[in-house]
Amino acid sequence: MELEVDSDEKAEIAKIISSEDSPVGIDAKKTHIIIIHKLLEIEKRLAKLEQK
Repeated sequence: MELEVDSDEKAEIAKIISSEDSPVGIDAKKTHIIIIHKLLEIEKRLAKLEQK
């Protein structure tokens, strides 16, 4: 399994989720929304595949 993220993609993601107001440097709420949204997309795609 490949777990490395391309440098350009990593920088783009970091830019999207970064927050100067956060002590850890990222907007946790935005990060979780993105993760949940992507998981829901995967779930929908999987359901379509399972129907075939």
